[in-house]
Amino acid sequence: MRGNITRRGKSSWQLKFDVGSDSGKRQTRYATVRGTYKDAQRKLTELLGAADDGTLPDPTSATVADYFRAWLGSAREQSPKTLERYGELIDRQIVPHLGAHKLQKLRPEHVQHWHGTLINLGLSPRTIGHAHRLLRLVLKSAMANSTLSRNVAAVHSPPKVEDEEIEILSVDQIADVLAKLDGHTLYPIVALALATGMRRGELIGLQWGDIDLDCGTLRVERSVEETKAGLRLKSPKTKRGRRNITLSIDTVAMLRAYKVKMMELRLALGMGNVTPETLVFSTVEGALLRPRNLSKAWWRTRSALKLPSVSFHAFRHSHASMLIRAGVDVLTISRRLGHAQASITLNVYGHLYEGADAAAAKAITGILGTLRER
Repeated sequence: MRGNITRRGKSSWQLKFDVGSDSGKRQTRYATVRGTYKDAQRKLTELLGAADDGTLPDPTSATVADYFRAWLGSAREQSPKTLERYGELIDRQIVPHLGAHKLQKLRPEHVQHWHGTLINLGLSPRTIGHAHRLLRLVLKSAMANSTLSRNVAAVHSPPKVEDEEIEILSVDQIADVLAKLDGHTLYPIVALALATGMRRGELIGLQWGDIDLDCGTLRVERSVEETKAGLRLKSPKTKRGRRNITLSIDTVAMLRAYKVKMMELRLALGMGNVTPETLVFSTVEGALLRPRNLSKAWWRTRSALKLPSVSFHAFRHSHASMLIRAGVDVLTISRRLGHAQASITLNVYGHLYEGADAAAAKAITGILGTLRER
């Protein structure tokens, strides 16, 4: 047996396995895995396979560059888009400045100096923060595999990111956008974005089978992700992301009219009738839209029609803002937006609740005043 698994806690397992060395002697390595026994078995098989094909980093000699690239090659839990972004951060921000250091000789002062270097290069605090979080994540993985005894990225924090003001359209601006887009090809998707707060990728991945016009509901089941490899449909990241959204009467009417026009166009082009799998928003050929092409189309249109200079994502923010002004509770808004937790909604839109809090104070004053008069 080249390896064994020992329970360390309720859902924690220690892996012990032998690997070869340049001297021909076997070396014992250890790793810790959280999850089920099957998860531990899979990890042990993965580590043994890496040892056999020579991709398992040597903890005594691996550089930061060696370890990070091996980690990226074996990462499986993240989406392709996330892995693509990790690869960019590793190649552009981490390896050029920290890659030559031996992994086990990386020190907190190296990380602190790295922060300063990235600042001097003109990188934004947000980008530096992303790179730092990845550094910390991979070093945490190295600790779990007993390659490192501590995470030096946990000592110094990256530069603070200043809160950015989110883009929100006023009620008058929303009315102006919808009025000027009336009859435009972008009108249905913009109107639905404002009416539901759906993300750009969710709108692009929407199929007619997800919409029940009779009941006035819409089901978010998937999203479109764009990477260098192309487009793919993916499930929402969390269970809250897969959700039902109730539609307004006006939105249902808009979708009915849009569906009729779509059916007429498809029949004219010889594409057949609309099916449950037909995309609600697509290319003329019925294929998936590229998210960036949708954004570009919006940028061109807003310039041509002199519309507010905001990103497509502003429609989602504006939807949330309208609900907050209407007094809808944060939990309902969070679920409608597909946030994993209501705390995320508060972090993003908390400043918009100031007016709601003033209204609450006015309401409680009226209630208490009524009680005093009894």
